[in-house]
Amino acid sequence: MVTVFFSYSHRDEDLRNELEIHLAALKRQGVIKTWHDRRIGAGKDLDNEIDSNLEAADIILLLVSPYFIASDYCYDVEMKRTIERHEAGQASVIPVILHPCDWQQTPFGKLRATPTDGKPVSKFPNQHEAFLAITKDIRAAAEDINKQKMVKLGMKPTEISQQNMSQTIKANIKETPRSSNLRVKRAFSDIERSRFLSESFEYIVNFFDNSLSELEARSVGIETEFRRIDANHFLARLYDRGNLVSECKVWLSFDTSSHGNIKYSTSCSMHDNSFNGSLSIDSDGYTLGLKPFLFYQAGYNEANLLSKEGAAELFWSILMQPLQ
Repeated sequence: MVTVFFSYSHRDEDLRNELEIHLAALKRQGVIKTWHDRRIGAGKDLDNEIDSNLEAADIILLLVSPYFIASDYCYDVEMKRTIERHEAGQASVIPVILHPCDWQQTPFGKLRATPTDGKPVSKFPNQHEAFLAITKDIRAAAEDINKQKMVKLGMKPTEISQQNMSQTIKANIKETPRSSNLRVKRAFSDIERSRFLSESFEYIVNFFDNSLSELEARSVGIETEFRRIDANHFLARLYDRGNLVSECKVWLSFDTSSHGNIKYSTSCSMHDNSFNGSLSIDSDGYTLGLKPFLFYQAGYNEANLLSKEGAAELFWSILMQPLQ
């Protein structure tokens, strides 16, 4: 079984968790097992645990973002040793680009990154597509390593099929019974809510930018306009044969009575004093989500929490209604 080590900034923990969910099939099939510093038990020496697991890893994932590059420990300690092991042929190193940053000029900039062409995960309208591409790259790397291990065990390359490799891997898995009901409710801090709000807004920005470009490329006679007004506002317009048929403005709004919200208006007025609906941060006790307000006409139950993707699709569906 191949061991996968996550090197990441804790600011990117949500994306690391999401990636690990996508790797579930590989873990269930016995292809990989994963390790990151949240697995360190109470009372353990942090540096020793990280160092020993980094040295034992077959694949090292560098979860690259501005926070990763800015982290002295990630960049100067983990990444430095990672490159040394890669150059010595002791481990396979895969840069996973989470957010836009100047990673091409780093020591790992010469390595093939994932997702495809190093497009950041946060720039995908549907992040599941990005994580699927990453998962496929990790699977390919893990299967190559497993084949090399089987050759060392005396098997000839011509004898190594997907079936007997899978059987060999499963034979080394020790099954231990446990419950799958392990979720525990938690409280979310103000900074977690604030970051989730900002990340959700940026997701919606990227979603609209990419969707408008794709709509124009696919539809004869349809032209689109996207404008980032400032860090907290953007607008979008749809034109059918040069005539404006739909528009919206989306912005981050803050007041003293809440942690902030994301507002939607069917008008591109520069004033923020009116809106058609909004999304606020809420929690079900396990995860953060976006609670819609005044969107019941669009068929959304305000008791339900939306994901970032669900919120972006809600806004997009309203903009697209006049064309559909």
